Amino acid sequence: MTTKLSEFSLPLKLTFLIFSMVLNCMGIVILQLSEAKITYDKLGFLESFKDLPIAFISLFAVNFISKTGTKNSLILALTIVGICSLILPFVEVFWFYKLWFAIIGTCFAIGKICVFGMIRNNISDEKSLAKTMNSVEASFMIGIFVVNTGFGWLISSRFSEFWKFGFLSISVLSGIAIFLFSRLQISEPVKTDQGSVFKEVSGMINPLLLTFLAVIFSIVFVEQSFNSWLPSFYKNHLKVNSFFALQASSFLALFSYIGRIITANIIQRFSLSKYYISCLALIILVVITIIGIQYIDADDSRALLFLFPVIGLFLSPLYPVINSKMIAKIDKSKANLFTSLIVIFSSLGSSVSSIVMAVLFGNQMLNFYSVYILCAVSLIFIISLIYFRFADQKI
Repeated sequence: MTTKLSEFSLPLKLTFLIFSMVLNCMGIVILQLSEAKITYDKLGFLESFKDLPIAFISLFAVNFISKTGTKNSLILALTIVGICSLILPFVEVFWFYKLWFAIIGTCFAIGKICVFGMIRNNISDEKSLAKTMNSVEASFMIGIFVVNTGFGWLISSRFSEFWKFGFLSISVLSGIAIFLFSRLQISEPVKTDQGSVFKEVSGMINPLLLTFLAVIFSIVFVEQSFNSWLPSFYKNHLKVNSFFALQASSFLALFSYIGRIITANIIQRFSLSKYYISCLALIILVVITIIGIQYIDADDSRALLFLFPVIGLFLSPLYPVINSKMIAKIDKSKANLFTSLIVIFSSLGSSVSSIVMAVLFGNQMLNFYSVYILCAVSLIFIISLIYFRFADQKI
């Protein structure tokens, strides 16, 4: 890690913490609005209002960031997030949630491209990239833990009707992040003459990149099955109250944070590919154990409450490890464009996952939740093996 990176590591982590909170409050919104008699069909498509703008805006955000500057673009995104979080508690209509998530998704697309661009332009070594990305992305998991724990306590208190006022804390954090960035002098990426965005993308396409994007899509597909829907699974299938559902699922985020912190500290001792495959194998082992408990012991066993969070230990390192392995191969001048592709396929994976989960919940097929997870993880395993076969290629 360079000295320059160490100087702005705090605002980078705080940025990911903020975006994590606004993106992963989806589970809380789904839980609360379902009690307000909003159907799961509508709630399932609510995720798309967040993810599709992320996918749509990402490619065009590259030129915007290039013209505006990385720091200014990131400050603008954080400002909009802060204002939106300030307004949300005072609006009651369902359509505003769609608009709110669409705006948040757009800001996240800009923010993530800026953060990844800053990291790539300061680090070139593959394992150092993996260490840094795991460290920064660990704060993303803390955001999930904080938002579930904080809102969980608020929802279970005598002030539960004011649960939306928890978003005011996000406005405060946004203000702090903006202040920290405004005081920093950040070297911007080297500007190059850019042609058509689509022409630039077509020039990058090869089997390695396509396989990588399929892996990214699949990883986020699985992650979203937990992050947004696990609280509702706990409440509807395991019959626990709203508070415990949110607290139990927040432990998934805590374990995920631990998984990324451990990875950041030990990854330089291992082969990235072997470490990644080992994590996948352990996820499959845990999920098979869960299925065994469901179908042999009891379908609503309380042991499931404690086993699902353990998956976070092994699932959380996959995304930053595979990203760092690939982004190290990318020329610095193409880092923002490459990150936009990561953001697009991540958002598509999230959106498709939520729609599938809405079908499972809407049709009372929660018995197949763990089987669905096992099939998805097995697919990641197969695609990842294909990816590592191509991994020696250059982009």
